[in-house]
Amino acid sequence: MATKPNKVIITCVVTGGIHTPSMSDALPITPDEIALSAIEAAGAGAAILHLHARDPNDGRPSPSAEVFGQLLPRIKQSTDAVVNITTAVD
Repeated sequence: MATKPNKVIITCVVTGGIHTPSMSDALPITPDEIALSAIEAAGAGAAILHLHARDPNDGRPSPSAEVFGQLLPRIKQSTDAVVNITTAVD
């Protein structure tokens, strides 16, 4: 029986859903920061990018289609990772 190679799927949650800027100064907040972090994660091997948008003014999670519209095209143009968006806010 032939052996199958071990495969790993890496998911990166770029911002998390409950984190705030006061918890970490490394948290990406703006659409540009989130897109860049997602692109870097894909470049490092992440196959799935789980994304929450953020209000660029205060860093709170945001379900805004406008904010997602600013970051998703950049990610799509730069990676072939599966993009899993969520609008959940706590």
